[in-house]
Amino acid sequence: MEERRRAIVELVNKMGSVSIAQLKEAFPEVSEMTIRNDIKALDREHKLVRVYGGVRSLEFAVGADGLFDVRRNQNVDAKAVIAAKAAKLVRPNTTIYLDSGSTLAKFAAALPDEHLMVFTCGIYNVMELGHFDTVDVIVPGGTLNRYNMCLHGSRAIREIRKLRFDQVFIGAASYSKTAGLSCGSDEEAELKRACLEQAEQKVLLLDSTKLGKISTFAICDIDQFDVIVTDGNMPADFLERCTAAGVDVL
Repeated sequence: MEERRRAIVELVNKMGSVSIAQLKEAFPEVSEMTIRNDIKALDREHKLVRVYGGVRSLEFAVGADGLFDVRRNQNVDAKAVIAAKAAKLVRPNTTIYLDSGSTLAKFAAALPDEHLMVFTCGIYNVMELGHFDTVDVIVPGGTLNRYNMCLHGSRAIREIRKLRFDQVFIGAASYSKTAGLSCGSDEEAELKRACLEQAEQKVLLLDSTKLGKISTFAICDIDQFDVIVTDGNMPADFLERCTAAGVDVL
């Protein structure tokens, strides 16, 4: 059983997304019920993601960075630098949107305790913002992605498109010169684009470890942003591209 489950994980990681029918074909010696029990167990162990009609690899489902609980403990110093810089951009008595992600959760904790209206689909952002006395926190509806700990989907996008934001703060799993910004979920990418469309000022939070990587789903290119907040370790060619695009880099 353990050998078969390891083989299932290897197959899913190789293909990204696999249907129940494909798994039945790959493992004809066991029943469909056994395969379903296997993927339920592997989903509980966070080795793959069970979806309707099949399974996805963790990278395909939640991005190259993996699970939120893992990411929040990576590059902690860089995230703290970015959070402190981004917090200085926030103006009192404004309405802002915070994207989900480990860097954004660090940013949420660093916000000034001033009169703000903050919209977010990130569950950990909500937990951090709950400690503030003067910040109104509003969560659009949506479907919970328990791996990214965020709400997304058509309901979230419908609610976002009814709103206007003074500032939107967005994160990304990956950036490359050829592919632009990307992440591991099509729903997440669509939500990010919807938020950008509703913003007066668009701010990207990006640390240097994201450079040179490509995730499955494209978000947009850096020229869609007004400001990019970094950890201060960006290479010269990236800074040159930002200058050419008219984007300020902090």
